[in-house]
Formats: sequence, C-alpha cells, structure tokens
Amino acid sequence: MAGSSSGNSNATVAQGQEQGTQTFAFIAMTCLFFFWGFITVLNDILIPFLKESFDLNYTQAMLVQFCFFGAYFIVSPFAGKLIDKVGYQQGIVLGLLTTATGCLLFYPSAAVHMYALFLFAFFVLASGITILQVAANPYVAALGPEKTAASRLNLAQAANSFGTTVGPIVGSMLILGAVTADATAVQMPYVMLGALLVAAALLFRFIKLPVLAHVEAQESNSDDSVWNHRPLVLGALAIFLYVGGEVSIGSFLVNYFSESSIAGLSSAEAGEMVAYYWGAAMVGRLVGAALMNYIAATKYLAINALIAIVMIVVSMNSTGDTAMWSILAVGFFNSIMFPTIFTMAVKGLGPMTSKGSGLVCQAIVGGALIPLVQGVAADSIGIQLSFIVPMLCYIYIGWYALRGADQD
Repeated sequence: MAGSSSGNSNATVAQGQEQGTQTFAFIAMTCLFFFWGFITVLNDILIPFLKESFDLNYTQAMLVQFCFFGAYFIVSPFAGKLIDKVGYQQGIVLGLLTTATGCLLFYPSAAVHMYALFLFAFFVLASGITILQVAANPYVAALGPEKTAASRLNLAQAANSFGTTVGPIVGSMLILGAVTADATAVQMPYVMLGALLVAAALLFRFIKLPVLAHVEAQESNSDDSVWNHRPLVLGALAIFLYVGGEVSIGSFLVNYFSESSIAGLSSAEAGEMVAYYWGAAMVGRLVGAALMNYIAATKYLAINALIAIVMIVVSMNSTGDTAMWSILAVGFFNSIMFPTIFTMAVKGLGPMTSKGSGLVCQAIVGGALIPLVQGVAADSIGIQLSFIVPMLCYIYIGWYALRGADQD
C-alpha cells in the first residue's frame, strides 16, 4: 500500500512539473506573438515616414508591404522544411536571429539613404517572422491537451493583437515624432529592436522547452488535389483579399488622417490614431468569440463584411471626424475574419487538411499586392477614393460567407 501511495505521489509530482514546464513555455511563446505583432504593425508608421524621407509616390511607398508580405509567400514552404529538420525550438532561434538581422539592416539602409536597401531589410525581417509563425503556431497548439489547443492559440493571438495596438503608439513617438525628418531617425529604434531580438534568441537557445515530436500530417493515397475543393480555393482567395484589405487600410491611415479635409493631424498624431484601428480588432476578437456561440459563423462573417463596406463608404463620402472614425471602425469588423475564413476553407478536408492549410497561409501574400493596387489608385484618383480597393475585397468576403463556403 505504501509503495502504491509513493508511486501515485511521484506521478503527481511529475505531472505538476510537466504542467509547470508547459506553462513557462507558453508564456515564452506568447511573448513571441507580441513581438511579431509589434514589429509588423510598425510598417504602418514607416510607410508615411519613408514616403516623405525619399519623396515617394503612394505606389512606391507601398513596395514596403510588397516586400514584407511577399516574404510569406516565398519563405513559408522553406520554413516548414527547416522546422522539420531542426525542430521547433531551434527554428524559433533561427527565426529570431533572421528577424534581428532585418532590423539591424535598417542602420546601413539609412546611412547610405537607399530605399532599395530598406526594401531588402523588410524582406529579411519578414522572412524571420515567417519562420517564427511556422514554428510557433503548431508548437503552441501542441503545448498541452488537444481540447484546449484553440483556447491557447486564441490567447496567444490576443498577445499579438496587443502588440499591434502598442506598436503604432511607440513607433509614432520614436520615429514620426523624431526631431530629424530624414531616414536616420529609424536607426536607433531598429538597432534596439535588433538587440532585443538577439537577446531573445539567446534566451530561447538555452531555456528548457518541452520537446514535441513533429507529427507529420497523413497524406491522401488518392489522386485528390486541393484544387478539387471549391470552398478551399475560394477561401484562399478570401484570405488573400482579407489580409490585403486589412493591411492596405492600415498602411494608408497616417497619410489619410494628415489630409486637411479629414483630420489635419501631424504625422506623429496620426500614427498614434492607428493604434485604434488595431486595438479595435483586438476588442472585436473578444466580442466575436462570445457572439459566435449564438450566431452561425457564416452569418457573422457576412454581417462583419457588410458593416465594413458601409464604414468604408461613409469614410469615402464624408470629412472630418466622421471620415476618420468610420475607417478606424473597420478594424473592429476585421477581427474575426481570418480565423473564420480559415476554418470554413479547410472544413471537411480530412487527410488534405495539411495541404489546404498551406495553400491558405500562402494566400497571405495578399498583404503584398492589394496595398500596391491601392497605391496606384491613390496616385490616380486620390487617397480618399482609393479606399474603394479594400471595399471591393470585403464585397467578395461577404459573398464567400453566404455562397462560396458551401460544400459541394
């Protein structure tokens, strides 16, 4: 009896230690989600800054997002193979070091005042974040019971949303509020970010994280193809347009709010307002999580797309506070779109789920192309009317919610 009691006690202690290790690992991973949200949203601050510094038109300025989100499309397949080879923890270390390298490249880019070098730095930085995403998302999902995987991912994504909310405020103070108006104002902020990321890489190199076996998805033995699944293909296009629309709006907000007919704000003041756009998405995610217990996902997605369209139309046809707050409100209705579309797209794929997920993730490249299209529109018809580009994206998303997601 005593031996049995001792065995149960040891098992309880071991279980407690394992839970403690997983909790520590989850906290560490959540910090990563915050960091890449913070760094990604700084693009919205840097675009108007570089536009002024290099005297760019809107199309040229949007090459920042083209290079940044283009990395997702190019690097994602290689990142997956890298994680398979070196494991989650070492993949995170390499992702952090790559991101740090991109940040540090901002220093010589500003020193030689070369926009092309800045664009290369954005690509390197985004390549690192892509590796982090490919490693961190499945790691967090596997870091505990399967039934709570969605809850852990949502909590980690909330930290990401917090980073996108804080980022514009900090970036506005350090960059748009800088005394010098040239590109050198980005040097020290990004050197500090780079140093912080290197320190994080060293931390992840030496801390003890649970080793999780990489589970390969079962591949179908049939001749089935992802292109045979209509909801998936149309869903990938919906993700392409959603990411493109969301990123495009965020990219133009500083210049939009600086217009005398809209808000007439300084660049620094306008940059701080961008936090409301991303903060609204964080609040909307929490509200949506509650309401979707009572409202069908397809209907809730359609409602959000419709209201986003209305908000854009209002902003395009008004001035002052009405134009400013209506476009900021779009952030709230963006909140549930990515996870909802993703779920609809891969539903019922069975052994094809892994390939389907890969196709949807590569569609994030919309963040590279749609802002470029809006940049061309802004140069042609003006910044206010150019918001017709993301409006068209939301029209498709609304259609997908009501018709495109139907299973064959």
